[in-house]
Amino acid sequence: MFIGWDWATETHDMTVMDASGKRVDRWGLAHTEEGFAKTLARLRRHGTPADLPVAIETTRGLAVDRLLAAGHPVVPVRRNAFHAMRPRWGASEAKTDAGDSMKLADSLRADGHLVPRPEPAEQATLALQSLTRTRADHVEARVAAVNQLAALLDEHWPGGKAAFAGLDSDIAMAFLERYPTPASAAKLTATRLEAWCKRRHYSGKKPGSVLIECLRAAPKAASHLGEAVVEQLVRVQVQLVQGIRATIRALDKAITTATETHPYAPLSATMPRTGKVSLGQIIGELGPILERAQSCEQFIAEAGVVPVTRASGKSRTVTFRYATNRRARVALTTFADNSRHGSTWATKIYNDARARKKRPHATRILARAWHRVMRACWRDGACYDPVIHQANGKVNTTADTPLAA
Repeated sequence: MFIGWDWATETHDMTVMDASGKRVDRWGLAHTEEGFAKTLARLRRHGTPADLPVAIETTRGLAVDRLLAAGHPVVPVRRNAFHAMRPRWGASEAKTDAGDSMKLADSLRADGHLVPRPEPAEQATLALQSLTRTRADHVEARVAAVNQLAALLDEHWPGGKAAFAGLDSDIAMAFLERYPTPASAAKLTATRLEAWCKRRHYSGKKPGSVLIECLRAAPKAASHLGEAVVEQLVRVQVQLVQGIRATIRALDKAITTATETHPYAPLSATMPRTGKVSLGQIIGELGPILERAQSCEQFIAEAGVVPVTRASGKSRTVTFRYATNRRARVALTTFADNSRHGSTWATKIYNDARARKKRPHATRILARAWHRVMRACWRDGACYDPVIHQANGKVNTTADTPLAA
């Protein structure tokens, strides 16, 4: 049996098809607990869940999670590819929910053996992945909030922006909260500013005379807003930045705790320049790929650090791989770029790539080498050891049967 699931926000449509292409069952369900429970029970009437693969136009979400938890193999179908196949069922390309679920089931019946089926990753890996992805989102929000604050200061108080650039981030936020407008800092002197910074444990890289000069030398803004409005705007934006930074610190602690107890952590913890957050990102993003990849080359391709070759007739092009897990690529290339500052092996691979004029690609070439090291560690269940995994600058990838879960 083959099942097609046409999913939406409020309602879904299901079609069950046999091996000959005959529709055996079809029904709609609401996006409620009752709808999911009845659907899973109805599917069990047609066989055991392991023998009932489901084609669906997504790789994640509630429907996918419930199907995987029930034991159904899930076959994701790309929307663009499914749309391109529509002429296969008629020239009119008519679209209905019931028709789409039937087409999904039929495509699974004909081509399902060519599409990889995702397997649920370890719960600890998924938890770490969620924590690191949330942290990355908060970091982006912090950058946006700081940029908004800088633009606000540039428009209404350039002197505050100058002082902000001269102080540590924690002290800068406290300074802007204490002195949000030019009038509030009018009576500030070099001695008072230096004493204020000292009470907040400022590193002292710049004396108070330099800081006050930055504050006074900035041009005055021609703001049409009142002093009270500017003060409110600056303080609200500072509170936003401080709030986001607090959430990032809390996530850092949670990631550190989750990484210390993760079974994959000892395999990669000794790699050069690997911090707790960086290690958590590597495990969270690359762990699920490691668990489902059938070979080292598949692992490298799914992480997006190998180009795509398109050849037809006399034409041959090698282009950047866009269809990939972007977060996994960012996590790995960030680690690879840091590793070259702490490993002579990584430095040599990077410098050799640069010498071959691979300037935009040198980091990804180094990332591919680290991929093979990580795959070997996971396969053998051995912690990273430069002597073993970097012998003669190569990594043995002949065996792909994992020995470590």
